Parts: sequence; C-alpha cells; structure tokens
Amino acid sequence: MRLSKLTLCATIIFFSFLSPKVKADNKTLDLKFAGALEFSNTGTLFVGDNFNGAIYAFDIDADSVQDNVKPIRIGDIDVRIANILGVGPRAVEINDMKVHPKSREIFISVSRINGHRSEPAVVKVAQDGGLEVLDLVSYSFTKQNLAHYPDQKTTFKPRGLMGMPPTTKDITKANNKLSSLAIMDLLFHEGELLVSGVAYDDFLSTLRRISYPFDGTQRATNVEMYHIAHDQYETRAPIRAMSIQEIDGKNQLIAAYTCSPLVLIPLDKIVDGAKISANTIADIGNGQPIDMIPYKLNDQNLLFLTSNSRSPQVIPLAGLNDAQVVTDKDFERGPKLDISPIMPFGPVGKSVMFDGSSLHMDLLSDNFFVSITRDVKTGSLNLDSNQTIFPNRLHNLVAEFDFPQYKPGANKKLP
Repeated sequence: MRLSKLTLCATIIFFSFLSPKVKADNKTLDLKFAGALEFSNTGTLFVGDNFNGAIYAFDIDADSVQDNVKPIRIGDIDVRIANILGVGPRAVEINDMKVHPKSREIFISVSRINGHRSEPAVVKVAQDGGLEVLDLVSYSFTKQNLAHYPDQKTTFKPRGLMGMPPTTKDITKANNKLSSLAIMDLLFHEGELLVSGVAYDDFLSTLRRISYPFDGTQRATNVEMYHIAHDQYETRAPIRAMSIQEIDGKNQLIAAYTCSPLVLIPLDKIVDGAKISANTIADIGNGQPIDMIPYKLNDQNLLFLTSNSRSPQVIPLAGLNDAQVVTDKDFERGPKLDISPIMPFGPVGKSVMFDGSSLHMDLLSDNFFVSITRDVKTGSLNLDSNQTIFPNRLHNLVAEFDFPQYKPGANKKLP
C-alpha cells in the first residue's frame, strides 16, 4: 500500500535460492506475495499474501531478548536490498516493515519486479546493520486461507480529479485487481490475528478475526463508517492502519481509513457474519494512513500515526475517551477539503515535524522509532532510527543552533 503492501502481479517464488524446496511434511511453500507483516509476542512472523488470499505464519523465535538496542541507520536501503536480490533498485517494491519483539531485528517484505512477474522476499536487518534474505522454506510454517476472498477478475475503474480526464497513472491504478486490497493490515492480539481488507461482495470493507495457532476458525465482519471529509457512508474502503487499546473501559479497535477518518469499533462487535457501523470520532483530512504505532512517552500512552500525504499525528489515547460519535447529522452536507474550517475534526492529537516522508515505521525500542524514510533533498530511501521524544534527524535543517556564533543560553534581547 504504497510503495505499499501491494504490487501488480505475482507468478513465481523468490527467496534467493535456485530452486524451490519442499518441507519434510511435503508441503510446498507457495507464497506469491509478501505484503503486510506482523509479529506475535513470541516471534511468530505473519506474512499476508494478497494473491493467494492467505496468511502464512513462520516460527522465527529468538534465543534471547535484545536489551541493548542500538539505533540503526542505513542509507539507500532500497539499493542495498536490490543488490542482495541481484536486481536494479527500480525493480524492488518495499511493502511493509516490522521489528521482531525479542531480537529487535527489522524485517522488510519486498517484491522483486521482473518484467511482468513479481517475486516475493523478506529481508532481515540485523542490529549490526547486516542484511540477509530469509530462506523462508527453512522455517516451520502454517497457512490460513481467507474466507470471502475477492475474485481474481474485478478491477478498479479509472477516474480523474474533479472532472479532469484520467491520467496514465490513474488508468494504471484502475488496472489493479480488487483482490490486491484483500490484506491491508495485520494485528496480533491475545491469540488472534485481526486482518483488515476487502471481501468479495458489494459490502467490501471486512475485518477478519483468525485464531492462532491456525485451526480453520475465522470470523468475518463487514464494517460501515461515516466519512466526514467525503460526507458519505462507506462500505468499500478498507481499514489502512489499526491498533487495539482500552477506550472507555473496554477493548476497542482504533482504525484509520484513507482521507483520513478515525473510528472506534468495540471488539465484542466483531463477530462472524455481522454488518456493523463503526463509531466515527475524528477526521484528520486527505491522505492515506500507513502505520499506527502505540508507544509510551513521559508516562503517557500515545499513538503515532503516519501518512503518505502529511506529517505524523501524535494522538493521546486519553483523548479518545468519551469522544463524540458523529454522523451526517452533525455537519453541513457536502465534501470537506483540508482548507475547510471543520478539518481536522475531533481528537486527532498534534501534527509533529518529520523531515522527509516515512513510508513504513515501527517501534525499534522504548526510545527509538525505526523508519524507511524518503529524504527530502536527495530523494534517497534510508533506514533511520529516530528518538521517540523527537522523531527527526536534523541534517536537512539549518537553525540558529547551527551557526558558529551561537552560544547556549545566550537569549538576551537588544538593549
């Protein structure tokens, strides 16, 4: 989703080995796309395969917990990945990134584009900065197929902006299959894997709850929500980023959608076969959410929400308690642009400075985020570790503090 959790097509398997391997139980690993990633608390790596309509779980446990976590900084991470895959940088799409809960190693899912084929791989970044393509067939794995998986024929439709004819890129986007959105985000919580994405019918937006270890049990719930900026009720657009937190005294799913409403969904409402209305409480404005990261700073529980079109938002969880649930009755009719005085609406926290654009982010430790960041000046794609208290690097910014005449504490006014 983005340089995303998606790519256009997939046909064969690529894990940096010459021929496919077969596990001892005679099950061939048939992964066609490495998209959304998630870890369980103990180190099980979940990989979403949008093209097979399945979730794979790999046992990647660590021997010990890494306590002394160091910042990691790797310039041109896409070039480094392309080099070990044996392709050019433009032949690599980065789909997602997650940090192992024990080893604190970084796992990046990618697609290696080769003509009209796409081959999946997962790359591990060690604490010393070394890169390795995982030989996934060497790990014990299980697989869970999705119920209500979309068909493999339906595509999007081309559209221009505000009456303008569609551009070449619009037409290319329209050629994508709806099934490419079958798995948008993964979230592990208390023995269950929550999967957001689309299903096969007209009510597309779907949340799945899948028991782990996989036993074939899954519950699929259709979700409707009121979109303030669009001024309409939407049943197709899927959840892009989500987190489970205690709000108003009960576990609720906090979900962010494109353009960018925030909703709450009580977990006990996500039951098999239900069609539910999420509680819209906020709208940040146009843009596509990427990652929602819960963390703690100064004894305050926060969410760090990144977007492909705006600076990150830091949202205090306490501010979501007793939040007003809104409907179309609470606003004047009509779509609302970012310049509307209504936007942003609700408890959206604060926008914070971020130098460059974060394509994927996760919590590396209690003190550091790790981000795949597009540099604002060079355009290079870098793997950066930034402090949670101030998630920026200052190499592109010149301020008063950088001048040789600056003296700390010299803040007197002119006489």
